[in-house]
Amino acid sequence: MRTSLRLAALSALLLSSLAQAAELIPIEVHRDANCGCCKKWISHLEANGFKVEDHVESDMSSFKQQHGVPPRLGSCHTALINGKFVEGHVPAEQVLALSKRDDLLGIAAPGMPMGSPGMEMDGMSDAYQVIGLKKDGTDVVVADYPAH
Repeated sequence: MRTSLRLAALSALLLSSLAQAAELIPIEVHRDANCGCCKKWISHLEANGFKVEDHVESDMSSFKQQHGVPPRLGSCHTALINGKFVEGHVPAEQVLALSKRDDLLGIAAPGMPMGSPGMEMDGMSDAYQVIGLKKDGTDVVVADYPAH
């Protein structure tokens, strides 16, 4: 009887783990090998339900250009999700919301704003915006994050 209960509990745990793994959202992150904050942003994504495929690139400038990231929106890493780019330290909630924005080619947190995911510094943070790149090439503010 105990063996049956253990097997049932183990089966339930395994099925639950498989269901959770199936729900992870795939995203590719492309970064320079020497970037520590990129790894912190990857951890932020993973903690928020993403399955990250991490790629180290030798020429990030060319990669960004190939994927339509304008220099004005540039940051240290570029992610690709569902054919769209995510540039820099964009919060996971905005990455998730990107799937509902058919008008956007991608989103960015330009520069490396202190306090954004992966750029946390002893409770200090800068105000920053997440900018969307529309299909006509213009920018739109997607989200505002105030300084704390």
